[in-house]
Amino acid sequence: MARNCTKCKSEIPDSEQLDPVASTYPCCNKCWEEWKTYRIMVMNELRLDMSLPEHRKLLKKNEKIFVGVLTPQGDIIDFTNENNRKPDKPQV
Repeated sequence: MARNCTKCKSEIPDSEQLDPVASTYPCCNKCWEEWKTYRIMVMNELRLDMSLPEHRKLLKKNEKIFVGVLTPQGDIIDFTNENNRKPDKPQV
């Protein structure tokens, strides 16, 4: 079964080995590497302390927003609806 990246919407080959966390979305390796760089900026900008559970939750929320499974307002994006799979078309 073909998988599509939730971030860039490109197809992920079945032969490609994904990071265990990235595969839960699924997110391609290129986008996941971008997230790993971006999360450091998020931690620094928001001054997150990873020893605090609230801060880890906030980082996880930003991760989901980055890979495209959560909107910045906190709404979960339902990819079973075909209209949500076409990011170029405005939602009505």
